[in-house]
Amino acid sequence: FSVVQLVSTSVTHYSIPEEMKEGSVVANLATDLRLDVKTLNERKMRLDIVANKKYLDVNKETGELYIVKKIDRELVCNTKSTCYLRLEVTLENPIRIFNIDVEILDMNDNAPQFRRDTIYLDVSEAAPKGERFSLSNAVDPDVGSNSVKTYYLSESEYFNIEVQTGRDGSKNSELILLKQLDREQEAVHNLTLTAVDGGKPARSGTASVIVRVLDTNDNKPTFDKSLFNVKIMENSPIGSLVLHLNATDSDEGSNSDITYSYSLYTSEKTQETFYLNPTSGEITVRGMLNYEEFNIYDMEVIATDKGANSLSGQCTIKILVEDMNDNHPELSIKSFQSPVSEDIKLDTVIAVVSVSDKDSGENGIVDLHIPDDMPFKLRKSSDNYYELVVSEALDREKVPEYDITFTVTDRGSPPLSDNETMTLELLDVNDNVPQFPKSFYTIRVMENNAPGALLESLSAFDPDLHENQYLVYVIIEKEIANTSMSMLFSINPEDGKLHALKPFDYEIEKEFLFHIEARDSGSPPLSSNVSVHIIIVDQNDNAPVIVSPWRAHGSVVEEKIHRSTDKGSLVAKVIALDTDSVHNSRITYQFLQVTDATLFSLDQYNGEIRTMRMFSYRDPRHQRLVVVAKDNGEPSLSATVTIKLSTEETAVKAYSDMTEVPLEYDIFSDLNLYLVIGLGSVSFLLLITILVTIVLKCQKAKPSKAAPPSRNSVISERNSTIADSTLVSNDAYWYSLFLAETRKGKLVVRQPVPKGSRYIVSSIPRGTGLTDTSDSAAST
Repeated sequence: FSVVQLVSTSVTHYSIPEEMKEGSVVANLATDLRLDVKTLNERKMRLDIVANKKYLDVNKETGELYIVKKIDRELVCNTKSTCYLRLEVTLENPIRIFNIDVEILDMNDNAPQFRRDTIYLDVSEAAPKGERFSLSNAVDPDVGSNSVKTYYLSESEYFNIEVQTGRDGSKNSELILLKQLDREQEAVHNLTLTAVDGGKPARSGTASVIVRVLDTNDNKPTFDKSLFNVKIMENSPIGSLVLHLNATDSDEGSNSDITYSYSLYTSEKTQETFYLNPTSGEITVRGMLNYEEFNIYDMEVIATDKGANSLSGQCTIKILVEDMNDNHPELSIKSFQSPVSEDIKLDTVIAVVSVSDKDSGENGIVDLHIPDDMPFKLRKSSDNYYELVVSEALDREKVPEYDITFTVTDRGSPPLSDNETMTLELLDVNDNVPQFPKSFYTIRVMENNAPGALLESLSAFDPDLHENQYLVYVIIEKEIANTSMSMLFSINPEDGKLHALKPFDYEIEKEFLFHIEARDSGSPPLSSNVSVHIIIVDQNDNAPVIVSPWRAHGSVVEEKIHRSTDKGSLVAKVIALDTDSVHNSRITYQFLQVTDATLFSLDQYNGEIRTMRMFSYRDPRHQRLVVVAKDNGEPSLSATVTIKLSTEETAVKAYSDMTEVPLEYDIFSDLNLYLVIGLGSVSFLLLITILVTIVLKCQKAKPSKAAPPSRNSVISERNSTIADSTLVSNDAYWYSLFLAETRKGKLVVRQPVPKGSRYIVSSIPRGTGLTDTSDSAAST
């Protein structure tokens, strides 16, 4: 037995011969299905039959599939196709179902049989040599090589058989007459037909063939001549005698009585024009004779005797009608080659045309021509025959077909003409390269795109047809950073739709450049390619990161400031960085919370926090500032920092060797403005205000004691060489400030600072002088 395991369909196939004995083992299902024999009873193994009787069962003890009832393939399967028994093996705990197909192989257990035991044939003794007679076929219910293979005929000098194979593979026989029969010698032929199948050993069946020879009229009527040529003038009167036929038969009695008739090969037009008397054999004119319509009439007359098996003789008559000059020229397309390939060579013959004119003389001379604006010309090959040849190169994409009109004109007066139009179709040749609408594609893709997102449809056009037009799109392989383009992008080979296979990150990959090829399916194929530039568009997916003032994650920055700090002094500077693109990384700063909105100002672009006025005794000692840094994305992302300021009364001594920065002093501060308004309304308040102002000015004019520089101190000095703001920082802060300030278009420099500090960092707006500044210094 043969076993085939189809893993893909989970169907196990077995092949067994029919007529196996009951109890015969087909296969061990436990082994083939990899089951534990010991668990078959526990798992309630059972065998279900699908659409068949139960011819097989399974032994639950051994797992063997065995024959329950002898299988007769001819009863199970009524067709000649492959015979299968469909089984299902079911197990429980857990439930598993296995599909099993058992193929029943045919055995040669049936002999061929004829539908009838005796076949009768009636054959005339006049039957010609080689005539064939069909015999009934034998039927064998077996299939394949076990079915009927050939036929044999018992020995006979008059008959033989020929075995033929039908389209379905069946065998049939024909009885062939080897020589003329003679009933007077042998009236009945008894033959035996044997059908043999192809089994081993072969089986056969027989049938008797009885051939009865029928008597016939042995002699047929004959004419004086087999061919008669007759001329008659056109327009002859109706009833005019054309020819008198006389056939003779050597038989006697009714076998010699003759009747005349037209054969089937005589046209209806001829029979309508001429009358044939069936008894006398006279042919007379019945219709009008017109040379322009017919000038030659061919007829075949049959003389038949009246015997039981009548015989006939025949003759051919050609009637020539004399001409009159009234014919139009005639045009005949003898051959026309359409369609033709568009790359057909020059001087190739497309059509052969014949022209004729039934008239004579000048009226019978004709000329043939075609339109002048076509890539063809006429070439005369022989008398009245012309060849249509290609004179110029053809292009199907420009003209897919041509309607060629052939016009024939005679030289009579007035001339007569005729025409005929033929359509020449051109077959496509793969002579056009696929073309993309653009030579270069620039595709913008938003970062964080979904995998499989459609990027662009890169469809090319090929003016050719059929397989020459069917395009296949591929990505020309190119590696970037050891990554193949086919791992990043995919293109539909049928419609050219380009998809992204992975999400892109603008901060890592900003662009890709590769080529797409469009190849047609012609032979040989033609192709073209196009450059594709993928630009990754930034998305605001990175929040600003505050790098200054530095603080641990989530902690509050604590700073100290002297209460004598001037208006406009730099208190602190918030610096945030954003890794997104320039547009999304533009950061603006604003207060989220502030203890006193009149005391501090925040530059929304550079993050500098400055005093808007001098501290007063009413101001609390602790100030809490919450600054939010927002980027320019949509929606915007932000980060916050909390600065806790504490004021102190200790005076700060100016360093004698420190570089001074000029301070721009605003005489008309907000406080002075309020004093001016107060002076106009309340004189008493004006006096108090003047005293307070004098005291504040005096305190500011006093030199401060020296104090070591620290992170929580603010130093206000004047220096004419520093343009913007000066911060004391370490190297890490210097680098962060350098990045932030240069992106705003400012020039950043380092300057020496007093002992105890490392550097003074100055940011100077580009294109400005060194004197137009406000002075402030803050240590960080």
